Amino acid sequence: MQTENKTYFPSLKAVQAAAERLKSVAVSTPLTQNLQYSKRFGANVLFKREDLQLVRSYKIRGAYNRMSSLTEEQMKNGIVCASAGNHAQGVALSCKLLKIKGTIFMPSPTPNQKIEQVKMFGEDYTTIVLVGDSYDDAYHASMLECERLNKTFIHPFNDQKVIEGQATIGLEILSQIDAPLDYVFVPVGGGGLASGLSTVFKQLSPDTKIIGVEPQGAPSMKTSLKNGYNTELKTIENFVDGAAVKKVGDRTFAICKQNLDDMITVPEGKICETILELYNKDAIVVEPAGALSVSALDFYAEEIKGKNVVCVISGSNNDITRTAEIKERALLYTNLKHYFIVKFPQRAGALKEFVAEILGPNDDITYFQYAKKTNRENGSAVVGIELKSSKDLGPLITKMKQKNFYGDYLNDNPDLFQFLV
Repeated sequence: MQTENKTYFPSLKAVQAAAERLKSVAVSTPLTQNLQYSKRFGANVLFKREDLQLVRSYKIRGAYNRMSSLTEEQMKNGIVCASAGNHAQGVALSCKLLKIKGTIFMPSPTPNQKIEQVKMFGEDYTTIVLVGDSYDDAYHASMLECERLNKTFIHPFNDQKVIEGQATIGLEILSQIDAPLDYVFVPVGGGGLASGLSTVFKQLSPDTKIIGVEPQGAPSMKTSLKNGYNTELKTIENFVDGAAVKKVGDRTFAICKQNLDDMITVPEGKICETILELYNKDAIVVEPAGALSVSALDFYAEEIKGKNVVCVISGSNNDITRTAEIKERALLYTNLKHYFIVKFPQRAGALKEFVAEILGPNDDITYFQYAKKTNRENGSAVVGIELKSSKDLGPLITKMKQKNFYGDYLNDNPDLFQFLV
C-alpha cells in the first residue's frame, strides 16, 4: 500500500507523456453515438468504447504506463499484481511487450474466460496464481509474494502512473468531440479510471459533470465519500467482479472526493438487464463492470435530457457461462421472474389444474421442485414462474389464493431465496 501524498493529481504534462508512451500499445478507441439510448433519453448519448482495446478493457493504459516506468533493476527482478481479470490482462500483455517476468494473483471465482485471456497475452512471461474469493484476498497474497521475493507490485488503481495512464481516456474523449460535454458517466471499482479522467476534465472541461457509478453490492467509493474517509466494507457482492473491491485506493479516494460531481450505485439486476439489452439491440458484448455507466442513465433520465452525454464502456471480458445467471438476475430485477412455495393437494390432477386454471396463457414454469409427503393433505413445491409482463403478477397470486395453492412468496425472502438463484 502506497503512503505518499494522498492529494496527488496527475498533471496534464504527465498524462500527455503517458498518451505518447501508449501510442504503439493502446488503441485510440471510438467515441460513437448510440441511437437506442439517445432516442430513449432524448439526449446525445455517446459510448467511449474501451471494450475495443486489444485486451478488451482500458486497463492496458495504466498497466503499461506504470511498467514502462520501472528501473532496469525492477524489470529484472520481475513484477507482481493482483486482479479480478482486466488489470491482469493489461499487466500480462505489458509483461510480454516489455519482456518482464510477472506473477499474477487472481481470485478463485474469476471467470475462466479472463484466466485464459491472461495466459494468452502473457505467454511465457506470466505465472497465474488463483487464491481466495475476492480481489482483496488476491491482493493480500500478492503483497506477501512481493515482500518475500523483493518484486515490484503493480497496483490496479492506487498508483500515480496507473492513474496517469487511465487519464489518457479523458484526453481522447475531449479530442473526439467538438461540442461541449455535459455529463460523463464513469465506472468505479478502485477508482483509478475515475481519478484520472476526472482530473483531465476538471482542467480542460470544468463544466462537464463527472458521475461515478458503482454496483449496489460493492459501494466502497460511495460509502467512503459519505463517511468523509476511505472506508473498508466488511462484505461485498462479487458479481460485478471488475468493480467489486472492499476498499478504494487512498490516492483515488482523495482525487474523487474533490473531482466527482456525484457518486451513484446501480442494482446488479439493472446491470444484467443492460448487458442483455446491449447485446440484443446493439450487438455490443460487455462485462458487468462495462455496463455500469449505461445502467446509470435511467437514474439520471431527467437531468440528461437534451444534453451531450458520454458513457465509458470499460470492458467486454464476459464469460459466456454466466449468461444464465445474468438472464436470471435481469428477470428478477424487472419483476418478470417469481418464486413461490405452492401447496399442491395430494390428489391426481392437481398439477394439471394448476397449469390450466392458475397460470396465465403467457406464464411459464421455469423451476419446479416437489417432494410428496405421506399422511399430508397438501404437498409443497418450490415453483419458479416467468411472466411476459410484470402486471401479470397480481392476477397470478389472486388465483393461487382463490384455489388454495398459495403457500409463500420467496422473492422477498433472501434467506430462502439465496439457495434458488
